[in-house]
Amino acid sequence: MTINTVEENRRRHRFKDNDVIWLFGYGSLVFKADFPYLTRRPAFINGWERRLWQGSHDHRGTEQFPGRVATLIKNHTAICYGMAYQITADNLNHLDYREKNGYLRFITRLTFEDQSETEGLVYIATEDNEAFLGPVPEKEIAQQIATSTGPSGRNVDYLLDLATALRQLNAIDVHVFEIEKHLIQLSGLLSSG
Repeated sequence: MTINTVEENRRRHRFKDNDVIWLFGYGSLVFKADFPYLTRRPAFINGWERRLWQGSHDHRGTEQFPGRVATLIKNHTAICYGMAYQITADNLNHLDYREKNGYLRFITRLTFEDQSETEGLVYIATEDNEAFLGPVPEKEIAQQIATSTGPSGRNVDYLLDLATALRQLNAIDVHVFEIEKHLIQLSGLLSSG
């Protein structure tokens, strides 16, 4: 089920290695930057909402038991808060590999806390990719996350780290926080049982 989008992303947007680019992170990129960057700033994008509807077969789950990770879904009234990183284009090889399971590069408009704006890149796993799991109630997402582990670790750690990072940004995300609530309830049941 792992889909390799590396070559597709290299064809989508071509940059010279020394080009400076803003990258918007809304999932693990909010709390885990495993690449060099020039600077980072809290930012948001309009018209998108974060949803844990993408299957993770290569990081937070396996082929048989995929985890769930964030992607973006269009919603013209939504605002998605995250972290923007200023990087050089030579980092894109690493990022393309990291985001290879169904994520594609898109150009987007970023807004920073001071209301200044710039153009940047974002990786989105669209609904037509093979690893897209789609919507189910938050409680079911929490149940799947609670039992999924992959090469990058437990899926529950991903969700809890994301919720913590969003709170540090003073960002409200009802979807993420509702899943977190269910995970905490599940862990109470699991530890008492």
